[in-house]
Formats: sequence, structure tokens, C-alpha cells
Amino acid sequence: MIVDWVVAVSDSSDLRKRLRRQAIAAREAIKPTDRAEWTARIERHLDHLLPRLAPTRLAFCWPHRGEVDLAGWVRRWLLAHPARQAALPVVNALATPMIFHRWHPETPLQTDRYGIPIPAVAEEVHPDVLLIPLNAFDDNGYRLGYGGGYFDRTLAALDPKPVAVGIAFELGHHPQLYPQPHDLPMDWIVTEATVRGPLGPIAKR
Repeated sequence: MIVDWVVAVSDSSDLRKRLRRQAIAAREAIKPTDRAEWTARIERHLDHLLPRLAPTRLAFCWPHRGEVDLAGWVRRWLLAHPARQAALPVVNALATPMIFHRWHPETPLQTDRYGIPIPAVAEEVHPDVLLIPLNAFDDNGYRLGYGGGYFDRTLAALDPKPVAVGIAFELGHHPQLYPQPHDLPMDWIVTEATVRGPLGPIAKR
């Protein structure tokens, strides 16, 4: 838990802004040795979870501001079966759902308006499972992102809806994030400590 906030619901907007700042700062301050160890644990949890979900098309996010770097794990996931496809999210316009462009280790990348790498070649993919980075997350599966609402908007628009797997370090856990009406909870949340699913934690370190 990052901090023990005691606030009224009416103060939730300020809480979320402060929590977002604290969560990002705490994540960026993780020591390299801890980051490597925690990332390896997250990858092991994904090794157990993904066969249960059985996706063929998997979307993930290029790491930004100290987020969990899953590019190496996705490379290995792709190599395990020739039918698998991976994709990265692309923002085409503000306040619209994202689309997903196919990615593989040889894909040339360019940066978007936020400085985040995206595929330079547009080959659209509809993911079965979406790995979503979390700045913070709560006991009900809600996430705190960067405030743009892109993932909530995208999950609401995609049909069929992909399985949403939140990815975070455990230091981003908070009991209550006071979700907004448009916020959608994650189906699963994976940290270095555990895998939280529809029936609560299913795995430990």
C-alpha cells in the first residue's frame, strides 16, 4: 500500500491525482535489482495464467515511466507457437478508443504523441487478452492510469471484449481508488506477489 488515505468520496478527484503522482514516483524509484526480481516473478505468474486464458492474439504496452517491461516475455510467448500474434496500442485521436497494431521483435517502431514506441507499420489486430499497466489498483480490481480514459474507452468499445489483465508492482496496491462511473475493473491483476482473479488471489510468490 502506498499511503493510508482517509478522505471523503467528494475528495476522490484530488485523492486520485495525488495517488497517481505518488504511485509513479514510487515505481520510478524502484532499485534495479528489485525491478529485475519483481519482473521475473510477474513473468512466472503470467506463464501460469496465460495458458488458462489461451489467447492467440495478445496486446501489451511498451513500458512508460517505470512500468513493468514485458517486451522480453512477449517475445518468448510469441516464439512458443507460430499462430500467436502480439500487438501494441495506438492512439489515433484524443478521446477515442485505441486500436492495436501487430508487433513482433523485428517490427520497426516510431514514437507517438506521448513519446511511446508504436509499430511503424499499421496491421490491425483484435486482441483476445490485453495486458494493461496500472499505476495503482484497488481491492475491487479498479485501476488508476494517467487520467485519459483510453483503456476504459477501448474496453467498452471492443466486441468481443478482450480479457483485461492488469500488470503492476505490488507497491501500487491501495484498498480503495474511488472509481469513476466510466471505469471498468480488470478481470485479473498480476503483480510480483500474487495473481488476483475473479475469486480473489490464486497464486503467491
